[in-house]
Amino acid sequence: MKHLAISISIVLATLISACAPTEKSRGTGEFIDDASLTTRVKTKIAQTQGLGEALAINVDSYRGVISLAGFVDTAEQARMAVQAARNVPGVAEVKNNLQVKPKTQ
Repeated sequence: MKHLAISISIVLATLISACAPTEKSRGTGEFIDDASLTTRVKTKIAQTQGLGEALAINVDSYRGVISLAGFVDTAEQARMAVQAARNVPGVAEVKNNLQVKPKTQ
């Protein structure tokens, strides 16, 4: 019986430590927080007037840092998307990787 209790303790300790964050990876809680933050930023961008096709903007988050990528029609739209992301509670930083679509003639 004592060996069973020790075995269960070891298994539980292993499972708990597997969910713990490290310097290079996120824990379960951080992953969920980032997924929620990504959703809130996408919603805010979609609700921002003048951004056109918000679906063309990809949003990723990692430990509160938001990365915006994709194409917009104007530099003003890129600025507006960055500002919308910054206004979401929980955003620590916004990395702007948006590109303005080349003008077609």
